[in-house]
Amino acid sequence: MIDAEFFIKILNDKNFNNLKKLEFKFGKEIVKESIEVLKKTTYKQIPIRDFNNNFLVYCPPLINISDDAYKSLLSENLNNNIEHEIKATLEIENIESSRNSIRNILSGLAPKNSNENKIYGIKKGLDFISDKNNKITKENLYVLYTLVMAGNLEKNEFLINNNYYRHDSVYIIGDKISHRGLDFNLLPEYMQEFINFINTKDKINIIIKSIIIHFYFSYIHPYFNGNGRMARLLQLWYLIQNNFNANLAVSFSEFISKTKNKYYKSFEIIEENQEISQVIDVTPFILYFNNHIFSKLNNNNINNNIIKIFENYLSQGLVTSKEKELFIFVLANYSDQEFSTKQIEKDYKNAAYATIRSFVIKFEKFGLLTSQKYVNKTKYKIRQII
Repeated sequence: MIDAEFFIKILNDKNFNNLKKLEFKFGKEIVKESIEVLKKTTYKQIPIRDFNNNFLVYCPPLINISDDAYKSLLSENLNNNIEHEIKATLEIENIESSRNSIRNILSGLAPKNSNENKIYGIKKGLDFISDKNNKITKENLYVLYTLVMAGNLEKNEFLINNNYYRHDSVYIIGDKISHRGLDFNLLPEYMQEFINFINTKDKINIIIKSIIIHFYFSYIHPYFNGNGRMARLLQLWYLIQNNFNANLAVSFSEFISKTKNKYYKSFEIIEENQEISQVIDVTPFILYFNNHIFSKLNNNNINNNIIKIFENYLSQGLVTSKEKELFIFVLANYSDQEFSTKQIEKDYKNAAYATIRSFVIKFEKFGLLTSQKYVNKTKYKIRQII
């Protein structure tokens, strides 16, 4: 039997969450013994089942959600990332969308083509989950799906009458068939258990639980199409229902899009690990979120100090209502990107050029913007304060 000291060594190994690599390094027998110790001492069961009727698990000692993650998700941040969330969640699934199209849809214009219809669906979905009166139920999940996917499905992807979920098998196909969704006959039973889990107040950390929800929805794959978009929306929906910010101060999808290969790899590792351990351990997916999203929130969001400086000028009456609107627009649409006065005029569409010019000069003097002169133009950027 493996001794405690050696088990701790394995637990701290950088490849601990990749059992194939662990077997290569320590041998199959050592890994097998380690898994048995984990099952008896370390794994925490999650009351939702895999396809073999076993409970999922995760490994709490390996997970440490930073305080910055909580602060970012709880803050009433002016940096509304709806545009970034829409663009990124579509990019993850290789669906093209332009900033102009997204801004047109967000401003109330009707979609003009198939891709703009997909933008419109995400926008409607975000509006729906942002209303805290819309609880997570079987019926509301169906409503959310119809809002997001209306007009975006092939005929063979439609849900049949009186069915909340798909009525046939579904495969997630890459270079090889990497995952098969849950048997459609079991979907009503499993999804009801899942919704019960979502709505049960338990001792699982809320942020960790939101990641588990994201994973499990993708794992079950209850629809023919749109499962990725729905999984990301469901995670946000759960956080909103638990009093985290409804204004998308953080765009999860923007981070995921930048590390898409690692995002999909974490799903793959979990299924590969299951072949060795006979259990779905969600820890690799939780660690993906922690390492590539939550650990970077404080560095990638607009610095809170900028918000404080702005709010100080606002409280002194030194910022007009139009300047406030313009600054919020700049925060939401340009983040850490450069922009010109002409670009604001084109994108914002609700201010004269003279007003915009006055705004950038004034806010640069306030220390909220910085400028960079090029050959024939000046570009501005939100100041970063460490």
